[in-house]
Amino acid sequence: MLFKQVKHLFIKEITFELRQKYAINGILLYVVSTIFISYLSFKKILNPSVWNALFWIILLFASVNAITKSFVQETKGRMLYLYTIASPRAVILAKILYNSFLMISLSLACFVFYSLFIGGLVQDITLFLIVLLLGSIGFSSVLTLVSAIASKTNNNFSLMAILSFPIMIPLLMTLIKVSKNAVDGIDWSVSYNYLLVLFLLNVIVFMLSYLLFPYLWKD
Repeated sequence: MLFKQVKHLFIKEITFELRQKYAINGILLYVVSTIFISYLSFKKILNPSVWNALFWIILLFASVNAITKSFVQETKGRMLYLYTIASPRAVILAKILYNSFLMISLSLACFVFYSLFIGGLVQDITLFLIVLLLGSIGFSSVLTLVSAIASKTNNNFSLMAILSFPIMIPLLMTLIKVSKNAVDGIDWSVSYNYLLVLFLLNVIVFMLSYLLFPYLWKD
């Protein structure tokens, strides 16, 4: 039953997003514009640490812009309708799955454009893509839950920035560290612990969303 609800809600999210093509195009335009401005400023970055840090900063702000609207854009009427037809756990799971799909697509596009304009310095593409996958899921899980909390207030965007900042910092620092290993081509054994931390952070946020959202949903 839960799986069926998640499936239909996931399809609803995709359908709703396709009706607002300007939203997806706007996010993609933001990413490309930011990368192009970075290109005009730096031309080409030869320092791997700077290249890596700038990439994740661009992706972080892009993810905030992409996922902020997750619950904020939902009208009271639509929320009430969802409340009557679906369980709260199905709603939050569908949101996280859709936002993860959106973030993975956005991350890959960002990596491609970033490599074309700024230059590709990654020596271990496989490890970097794994980190990109875990980071995209982590960003989407954290920001979806924070968006749900912020939607209950009148000052949605400000509260979302305040709540997400302390949660995103440890995730972002771990991503920068392990992706730097991928850029430098360091042996995988050095990155195993960081990959485990990323995986556990995603599991913790996912479980917190699954367990706590029903209480937030009733408010």
